[in-house]
Amino acid sequence: MSTLSERILGGPAGSYVDRRIDRAFAHDGTGVLAMEAYRRMGTPEPTRPETVSIIYDHLAPANTSQTATLQKELREFAAAKGFSLTDVGGGICHQLMSEGRVLPGEVVVGADSHSCTTGAFGAFSTGVGATDMAAIWAEGSTWFRVPETIGIDLSGRLPAWCEAKDIVLTVTGKIGMDGGTYRALEYTGDGAAALSMAGRLTLCNMAVECGAKAGLFYADKTTQEYLARYGHEVEQQKPEEGPYCRELHIDLADTEPVLSVPHRVDTVAPVTDYAGTPLDQVFVGTCTNGRYEDLERFARIVRGKEVACRTIVVPASRAIMQQAAKTGVLADIIGAGCMVGPPGCGPCLGMHMGVLGEGETALSTANRNFKNRMGVGAEYYLGSVATAAVSALAGEITSPEGIL
Repeated sequence: MSTLSERILGGPAGSYVDRRIDRAFAHDGTGVLAMEAYRRMGTPEPTRPETVSIIYDHLAPANTSQTATLQKELREFAAAKGFSLTDVGGGICHQLMSEGRVLPGEVVVGADSHSCTTGAFGAFSTGVGATDMAAIWAEGSTWFRVPETIGIDLSGRLPAWCEAKDIVLTVTGKIGMDGGTYRALEYTGDGAAALSMAGRLTLCNMAVECGAKAGLFYADKTTQEYLARYGHEVEQQKPEEGPYCRELHIDLADTEPVLSVPHRVDTVAPVTDYAGTPLDQVFVGTCTNGRYEDLERFARIVRGKEVACRTIVVPASRAIMQQAAKTGVLADIIGAGCMVGPPGCGPCLGMHMGVLGEGETALSTANRNFKNRMGVGAEYYLGSVATAAVSALAGEITSPEGIL
């Protein structure tokens, strides 16, 4: 009997394996660093360029002449090496990889810490450094130490005012920022099976916030239906009695709206504990909560109303923005007084389109609230889309409980 990570990587926890990489990707930031490392290696041609994607999302569009010049150089490099390139406006790398590019059972690496996102499809997806990425371009493979696995059993159903973000913040609070270091988080149970693909992506995205190497769901009927929209027929993965190093059991019916409080992701508290905290900005988006399901939920809450503080909404991909435009979701968001940014990371990394000023406070649906990340001297709370929506309308932290 084995965990999903052990089955995909082909070895027991603690063993070392060499694995061919099915998908490799980097963004405009790490891609430049990997390009430089690759050139220093002196390797003439990549082994399997068809498996490599370069996706511009972090500073998209370019915010300075220096950024623009580096992006130009990476474009030329990608074309010369035969890599797939998604230019500015395409969306966040993790979201684009989730739009039909990653399949169950694959080994996927990205030059970004949140590359664990696509473990939602039953893949082993993880992040590597730029030098490791350059070596993967050259060789088409890399080595792994097979991680131990923390089993997280989800049962029951969420209350109407809670969502996947509340689950993952609760999990992060229980495990801690380093409690999952070099381990995999494996989600099972009837509660896990009931989650949408968007919800699963949210949970896997934040596995790294516990220090985990990967977050995984087993491919099931929901996975099959989602990937069928992109022309893929895949098989389900059946859970086994895996040798977990630790187990958590969470009844989703007991979930409440929660926040990560500055400046640690694992400092988690009920939203009600901080109700009334004035906000300068609300940010909805990122690879954690910028999917259509998120935008539609936000729009449903703010429709016909007016936000009370500046509110920035950034779709995670062009496809999501197109769908939101077609269904009227964008019109509702704009009508409520929000600013809509181009698909990409937006202000998440604190370098572009919505950085906070010193002494300002924000509520964000992103995955990190580290000190100075989204603005030097600012404070930012992490919460769900529903919490962000009702808080934007109030201009202060507000719980969605009893409102939705």
